[in-house]
Amino acid sequence: MDSFSTRGIKNTCSQATPGLLFARQGDALGALSYLSNLPFVDSQRIAVVGYSQGGVVALQLASNHQAEIFDVPRGLKFKATVAYYPFCGVASEELIVPTLILIGELDDWTPARDCELWMKRRADRGAPVKLVVYPGAYHAFDFPAFANGREYFGHWLKYDPSAAAQSVQEMRGFLAAQFSR
Repeated sequence: MDSFSTRGIKNTCSQATPGLLFARQGDALGALSYLSNLPFVDSQRIAVVGYSQGGVVALQLASNHQAEIFDVPRGLKFKATVAYYPFCGVASEELIVPTLILIGELDDWTPARDCELWMKRRADRGAPVKLVVYPGAYHAFDFPAFANGREYFGHWLKYDPSAAAQSVQEMRGFLAAQFSR
C-alpha cells in the first residue's frame, strides 16, 4: 500500500508531513478491512509488515494505545506485526499482537539500542515480541540499491545481503508460526 503518492508526498525526510503517521495507520486499517472482505482471504490471517517509517506505523498498530481512526469491524485486527528497522520508541510497552522486529546493529537512524531498551522496559508484558539484531548491519540492510552504502540525511544506509536473506527467513518462520495458531 502506498501512503505517499496519493498524498503527493515525494520524501518524508525533507518534507513536513503533519498527521501522516495517523493517516498511515488509517491506510493500513483500511487495507485490513478491504482484505478481510475478499472471499479468498482468511480475515484471521492478515499481518502488517512495515519498513522504517512503515515499521513505525506497524508498531503503533500493534500497540495497546492505538487510536480508533478507521471504521474497522469489531474484533478485526492484524494477526501479527513485522517491523523492519523501526523507531521502537513509538510503541507502547504492552503490544496487542505478536511482533517481530528486525534491525541492524549499526543502524544510526533507528538505533537497535533503543529497541533493546524498549524490550527491557516492556518486561514480556502483552503479546510476545521477538527482536532480532543483525551484527554489522545498517539501516535499509535489505535494500539492494544501497549495495555500496550511501549517506542520506546524515545517516548511513547499506545493503547487507546476509542480513537481508536472514531477515526474510526470520519473517517467514515467524508468520508461519503465527498463522498456524
